[in-house]
Amino acid sequence: MGLGKYRSKVTGTERMKKIRILDCTLRDGGRIINCAFKNQEIKNISEKLADAGIDIIEMGFLRDGRDVEYLGDTTFFTEVHQITPFLDNKKQSVLYTAFIDYGMCNIDNLDSYDGTSIDAIRLGFTKKNYDENKEDIIRWAKIIKERGYKLFIQGVNSLNYNDAELLEVIEMVNEIHPYSFGIVDTYGAMYVDDVDRLYGLIDHNMLSDICINFHSHNNYQLSFSLAQEIVKLSANGTRNVIIDGTLSGMGKVAGNLNTELFVDFMLRKLHYDYDLDVIFDCIDDYIYKYTIEHKWGYSVPALMAGVYKSHPNNVIYLTEKFRLHTKDIGYLLSMIEPELRQRYDYSNIKKVYEEYTGENIDDRKTIDEINKLWGGKDVLILVPGSTISTYERQINSFIDNNDVIVISVNFVSAYKDSWAFYGNKKRYENDIRVDKSQHVVVTSNIEPRGKNSLRVNYHTLLNNTHELSDNSTMMLLNMVRKLNTQKIFIAGFDGFDKNKRNNFVDESFQEQRHNAASYDKVNREISVMLDEFAESISEKCVITFITPSYYQKYVTNREIIFKEKITV
Repeated sequence: MGLGKYRSKVTGTERMKKIRILDCTLRDGGRIINCAFKNQEIKNISEKLADAGIDIIEMGFLRDGRDVEYLGDTTFFTEVHQITPFLDNKKQSVLYTAFIDYGMCNIDNLDSYDGTSIDAIRLGFTKKNYDENKEDIIRWAKIIKERGYKLFIQGVNSLNYNDAELLEVIEMVNEIHPYSFGIVDTYGAMYVDDVDRLYGLIDHNMLSDICINFHSHNNYQLSFSLAQEIVKLSANGTRNVIIDGTLSGMGKVAGNLNTELFVDFMLRKLHYDYDLDVIFDCIDDYIYKYTIEHKWGYSVPALMAGVYKSHPNNVIYLTEKFRLHTKDIGYLLSMIEPELRQRYDYSNIKKVYEEYTGENIDDRKTIDEINKLWGGKDVLILVPGSTISTYERQINSFIDNNDVIVISVNFVSAYKDSWAFYGNKKRYENDIRVDKSQHVVVTSNIEPRGKNSLRVNYHTLLNNTHELSDNSTMMLLNMVRKLNTQKIFIAGFDGFDKNKRNNFVDESFQEQRHNAASYDKVNREISVMLDEFAESISEKCVITFITPSYYQKYVTNREIIFKEKITV
C-alpha cells in the first residue's frame, strides 16, 4: 500500500476546525503559462484534486475587465457560469473558488450563486487599492456575499502593512465578516518571525469564526517551513486555517508551496485524509509537461524578487535581457520606488533599464570615422548562430570572393581584419578574445577596454517600439543604416529553435534565458523589426541572408532575400 493510501485518524468535523488545503494551480500556478490550460486539463485537474481529498480548489480568475471574449482553453473566465461545465461532477465535500482582483471586473454584473458553479470568491487588493478605495472594496465584498458566495479577503503582500495598518484592516474585515482572511506572502519575502507576528495580530484581533488563509511564494525556499509554522501556531486554538499550494509548486519565478509536499506533511504528521498517489498521478499527467518548457523554482533572480519585494515580471524582464550581471539587476530594482516596484509596469521597467544601461553620447564624429574606414563597402554581419559553424567553409569562400567588411556580433571572429560589434555588456565583459581584436565597436552601455575601441550611442540604436529593443544584431543594423552601405549580407542570424542546443555556435552563448515556449514569439518580433528596417532603407540598400534562418517564415518584406544556399 502506497503512502497516499494512509487514512485519517481525525474526523471530518475535527478537520474542519483546523487545517484545510486550497490548491490554486489553475489560478496562480497557471500564471506561468498565462493560464492557458486546455478545457480538458481544467476539468481533469479539478476532478483529480477533488478525488485526492483536497478541500478547496481554485478554478481560475474572474476578469471581465480584460475586454476579451471567452473562448475556452483558459482559466481567465469572464462569467461565473463559464466555470459550470467543469464542475458537472462537483463534490459536495469540496469548496470551489475563483479569484477576483479588485478593479478587474464589473462586480455589479456578478451572477448570483446557484450551486452549480463555484461556491466562493477570493477578493484580492493591493495596499494602494486599500488606501485609495477602501469604501469601494467594502462595497465589492458585500456584493459578493449578497450574491450568495463565501468571501475570502486577500490583501496583496501582507508585509506592506505595519502593525497599526494591519489592525485597521482587521477592523474592516470584522465589519465585512468574510469566510476567510489571508496572510499573503506575495513576493516570497517572509521569515518565520514575520509569520509569527502577522498570525498573532490577526488571531488575537479577528473574529474567531473567520479562517486564516496562508498564501506563499517560494523565493526564500521557506514556503513549506512557513506553512508548518502556521499549523504550529494554530495548534493551541480553534482557529480554522487554510493553506494554499500548487501542484509541483507551479508558479512564476520561484513558484508556490508544493501541494504534494504539504499533503505529505498532513499525512505523516497529522494523519489527515488525503490520497497522495492521486496527486502524483495528476502531476505526472498534467503538470510535468509544463516543466519542460517553463522554468520555475529557486534561482538567484527569484531570490532577488523576494529581497527587493518586486513583482516577478520586473525580474523576468531584466533577466531575459541576459545583458546584465545579477548585481546590476539588484541595483536596478533598488532604484525603483517600492510601491512602483511591486507592480509590473512594462513602460516603466523598460525606461529604467534603458536609462541605466546606456549613457547618451555624441557619436557623430565616431560614425564619420567608421564611414571613412569602411569606405561604403558591402557588409557581412556574422551572428553567433549555429549555421556559421555548419556553413563555415561556404562563408570562408564568400568572404574570399567578395569585397566585404566582416562584422561579428557580440564575439570576435577569426576572419582577418574583421570587426566586432558589442551591444551586450555581459558578453563583452566575459569575452577574453576582445583584447586580441584591434577593430571593436561598442555601444555606450559598455565601458571599453583599450584605446582602440570605438563607442557609439546606445540609445539611438534601440528599436524603441519593441520589447526586444536592444537586440544587438538589430542595433548593428541601425548603425549600418547611418553609413554609405549598399549591400548587407547576414550569416548566423538563425532565429530560435526550441532545442536550445541548436541556437548558438558554441555553449558560451547558451546563457540566454528565453524559455522554449517564448521562442516563436521572439522569432516573430525580430521578423517584424527586420521588416521595418528593410522598409526604412529600401531605396539605398539590399539585405541578403546567406545562411538559413527561422525569420524567413515570418518576414514579409520582399526586399529581404533568403538564399537557399551560399553563392560566392
